[in-house]
Amino acid sequence: MGASGGILVMWDKRVVESSDEFVGEFSVGCLFRNIDDGFLWAFAGVYGPNLDSERRMLWDELAGLCSWWEVPWCIGGDFNVTRFASERSGEGRQNQAMVDFSDFIFESGLMDIPLMGGEYTWSNHFSWSRLDRFLISPSWELQYPVVSQKRLPRICSDHFLVMLDGGGIIGGRRPFKFENMWLKKEGFVDLVRQWWSSYLFEGNPSNVLARKLKALKMHLKIWNEQVFGDVTLQMKSLTQELQSLEGVGVENNRKEQVVSELERLTLLEEISWRQKSRALWLREGD
Repeated sequence: MGASGGILVMWDKRVVESSDEFVGEFSVGCLFRNIDDGFLWAFAGVYGPNLDSERRMLWDELAGLCSWWEVPWCIGGDFNVTRFASERSGEGRQNQAMVDFSDFIFESGLMDIPLMGGEYTWSNHFSWSRLDRFLISPSWELQYPVVSQKRLPRICSDHFLVMLDGGGIIGGRRPFKFENMWLKKEGFVDLVRQWWSSYLFEGNPSNVLARKLKALKMHLKIWNEQVFGDVTLQMKSLTQELQSLEGVGVENNRKEQVVSELERLTLLEEISWRQKSRALWLREGD
């Protein structure tokens, strides 16, 4: 979600279905229903204004949206304002913009849950502040009682990523599936062609095709485990390393290498999630 670019919202329609949408000046809202249990709730993604004179418009917009859909709420994004003087470097006192933000949270019956993993979400290496957060209603927390928000390392932005964790996803045995992100690996297509040409089976064409596909599946699974690797685990390891390097000077060569590799893996993960989600898209502006 950006200040001047388009606003983009994506969800997995196998997990939730959207029954209504809203696009405002500073927010995009969606009314969702969970597929598994029918839980009805709403989410709003926010990009707050920089000017104090426009912030009242943001609070009015969000308050109206909360009253329009009287359901459990989750609101998150870059509010471009802090709640307390301690959330911004060099800020010695509470100002009216901070008071208005806290008043909106209180009057809307929302909860500002603690941020884990760091105290601020934006930094230009000289100053810092907490501009990004998630706000939830008590009824939303009842549905996800172990919810938490965590600060993740920043990669190519002056903002840190903030992840809202609702308690995890229960996994099971995953069926084999060709991953589109494999196509980004240099030499992959040639390798598949080489494997396919090496399979020599006898029998009718349909039987030969089935046996070749089975052999290819086995080669791909081994290659994925031993060569390509688990993208999620690689990102987790690099993320932890980047956190340890966060306090090191910006000229640190290893930090630049880690950021570059995280950018590459982030692209692969995006390709994978697009393939899995069969995403629905909403756009506003360009």
